Order: sequence, then C-alpha cells, then structure tokens
Amino acid sequence: MTFTEKMTEKARSMGKTLVLPEGNEPRTIQAARIIVDERIASAVTLLGKKEAIQNAAADSGTSLEGIQIVDPSISEKIDAYAQEYYELRKHKGLSLEDAKAKIITPLLWGAMMVRLDDADAIVAGAENATAKVLLAGFTIIKPAPGVKSASSCFVMDFPEKSWGEDGMMVFSDCGTIIDPNTEQLAEITAAAAQSCRLFLDAEPKVAMLSFSTKGSASHPMIDKVTDAMKLVKEAHPELLIDGELQMDAAIVPSVAAQKAPGSPVAGQANTLIFPNLEAGNIAYKTAQRFGNAGAYGPILQGFAKPISDLSRGASVQDIVNVCAITLIQAK
Repeated sequence: MTFTEKMTEKARSMGKTLVLPEGNEPRTIQAARIIVDERIASAVTLLGKKEAIQNAAADSGTSLEGIQIVDPSISEKIDAYAQEYYELRKHKGLSLEDAKAKIITPLLWGAMMVRLDDADAIVAGAENATAKVLLAGFTIIKPAPGVKSASSCFVMDFPEKSWGEDGMMVFSDCGTIIDPNTEQLAEITAAAAQSCRLFLDAEPKVAMLSFSTKGSASHPMIDKVTDAMKLVKEAHPELLIDGELQMDAAIVPSVAAQKAPGSPVAGQANTLIFPNLEAGNIAYKTAQRFGNAGAYGPILQGFAKPISDLSRGASVQDIVNVCAITLIQAK
C-alpha cells in the first residue's frame, strides 16, 4: 500500500469534515466529488457564490450531489464569525465593521470554520498564494499551544526500502521558515517528531543535521543545531534524538559506527531536521529527482488545527491526496 493509499484509508476511518474555500475552482470541485464519493471525509463544504460554483461544476461535468455549498456573504453566521475575528485582530486596530467586511472572504471564512469547529480541516492554495493561506492560518487558526512558529515537513517515500521506516522518512523544514533561530529550530524538531508518529506510524528517530558530526568542526551554525537539540531534549526527554550529525552519519550504519558510535539514532534516522530552509529544500528536491523518491508536502505542522497549502499547479489527485493528509491531523 502506497503512502497516499494509507493516508486515504486512515482519513476514511476517521470521518472528519473538510472545507475548501476555493469553491468555484474546477480542480477543487472535481477533488471534492472524489472525496465525497470515496468517503475520505464525512462532509465537504465548498465556499463561494452558489451560482458560480454550480456553473463551474456544470462546465466540468461534475455533480455537486452530497457536497455542501456555503456563501459567506449571506450566511447566518456572519455576525458570530465577525465578532470572533474582531476579538482576534482588534489589537491590530481592526474594527468590528471591518471584521464583518473581511470575514466573508472565503479563505478567512474557511479558517474560521475550522477555528470554531464547524469543520475539522481546511485546504487551499489552488488559487491563493501560499502567503495568504499561511496568513489565514496564523491569524485565525493560530499555532498550537506553546508553539510560536508553525513550520512544515515533507514525507519522502524512497524506492530503496532500507531507508527510514520501510523507505519513508520525514524531512523538515523544507518549505516555511527560511533561517530558523535556535528556538524555532527546536519547535521544528518537536513538530517533525510528531509528524513522524502521525504519518509514518513509527516512533521518531530524529537526526539534527549539519556539516559536522559530533564536534568534527566548529562554527556558530553548528552551535545553533546543538543548542536547539538541548532545548528539545529538555522539553521531550523521551525522544530519540541526536546531533549534530552529517547526512551520511544519520542514515548509513557503517558511517555511523565510525563517526557517532553509541548514538541512539545515527545510521537509522527516520526524521531529518535541516538547519535552514536552503538545506532542506535542496535536500528534498535532490532526493526526489536523483533518488526517485516520492515527495509529499509541504505538510504544515505546528498549527492548532489542520490547514494545508496546495501548489497552484496541483492536479485533481494532488488535491485529493493533500486533503486526506490534512484530515488525519484532526484530533
């Protein structure tokens, strides 16, 4: 069973609800049809003008039967949503009147649905830029308690099944925080460990990567990694984690035996933490193109409730897959 098949099966068993703010976008409508037909979510809501959604569905020959349509501009929940949005943003000078005008934006409305438990998960990005999706997440859904900076991960599925957990590994952060400070790197690490448990169904073995292994070099960039690891160990003493480790020491047993003997994770890591976005982004694309690995993500992590950002070039099946991955993050 492939990774996406596993995620789909798990989402189906959970019976969670989904909101798709880009309701009249053709790929999104077709994805919603598949999600309903395959019972990946117990309910799917498309946001937007009803007539526009119906016309877009008709143009693509897609039935809307069993799919909920909500037009925020005429919803009976406008006042309640506007009040909640005002409370969240009044410290930024937002008036209640402005809150009422802005909350009917489908992306903000969808995020508010998730915040107020009118939906379990939100997926967007087929039309909206990543920055807008993240802004809705940060301002309305908010990071999880104790987390200041939400991040992302990729699940990598390698043809060579000796890597990680039967060929699957978590890479983080490859898509969100450009140059994390020590505290942010620690948060990324803790979130990625949780992603490993959720998506790989395995206990994380976390390697914090650098260009040095166990003091083989000295540099402030290495200090950031080791200092972040100390923070993670203090907060999560049960976690199997080690660093700083070079990539080969993290995943190749023979190299680990030479460079990091006695390490609890060296040579067998399933969760790789990169020191910055530059390293992480290059690594996952290299693994994808040279190693023929499947790359699933970026999966947002560290938010209080599930939210995902799509590539604007996403196919219908891509959207379905991301929705399944997002739904299983719902508690």
